[in-house]
Order: sequence, then structure tokens, then C-alpha cells
Amino acid sequence: MARHDELNSIEAADRLAIRELFDAYAHCADTRDAAGQKALFLEDCTFAVYMSGEGTDPTYVINSREGLTPVFADLNQYSHTMHLNGQSTVVLDGDRATGDSYAIAHHLSGEGVDRTVMVAYLRYLDTYAKVDGAWFFAERRLILEWSETRPSLVS
Repeated sequence: MARHDELNSIEAADRLAIRELFDAYAHCADTRDAAGQKALFLEDCTFAVYMSGEGTDPTYVINSREGLTPVFADLNQYSHTMHLNGQSTVVLDGDRATGDSYAIAHHLSGEGVDRTVMVAYLRYLDTYAKVDGAWFFAERRLILEWSETRPSLVS
């Protein structure tokens, strides 16, 4: 566990900015702001998804900000989503940082009695870069820990 007997204002600001980056990603997903979501990434970012869990080969890898367009557009198949961010750890190293974060994402689809909710339990392993005073995702590895799909109680 990290000790913070003394925390300078630059480190505190960096930690807050990285948490806000993590939260902005979820907010953009839930509001279907694909352009805003892509803007959180460096132009030459890497985004890898592991649908079979950590330690497996990635399901797909994208190596550019523009390549993220279909990934974020895929959320449009759901009538509603809600991403709830959990704990995260960040290790700062100048203008670079690494992070390990957790989220639970709810995806609602269908109508009436056929409405379902898919809940994904996610872990993100990130590398961040500070460019001109702002933090961005340089690399994001999305790991699906597990998911479940069930009838929705909301019709």
C-alpha cells in the first residue's frame, strides 16, 4: 500500500486528473459520446480487449485513436448502459503512469418482456501519458473478468 506522508500539489493534481480520465471514459460510454471518448486517447494509442480474461491472447488490438470508432459505436446496440467505476491504483513516473482499475458495466437491450441486462465485470490495465499538461490513455487493456446476462426487471 502506498504511503502519502507528503503529497506535493503536482502529484495530487496528476492523481486527480488520471481518476477524472478514468471516469470520463465511463461517462462518454454511457452518454454515447464516441468523439469525446476517443479524445481521451493519444493518436498512436494501443487498445486491447481480452474477452477470455487475463493471460489469454487479446480478442482484438487497435493501434490508433481513429481505429477506436467502431469499438465505441458498438455501444449503440444497447438502449442504456451504466458503468460504475471501482477501486484503482496509479503509479506515477514523471509524465507517464500506470494504472489498474475495476468497473462493472451494465448493458440493457431488448424491449418489454424480452429486455435483458448484460453485466460485465471489467479490469483495466492502463498506461497514461501527460502531454502539454493533460493526461491521456497511451495504452488500455480491457480485461473481461466475467459477465452474466439475465432478464431485466425493468420492462
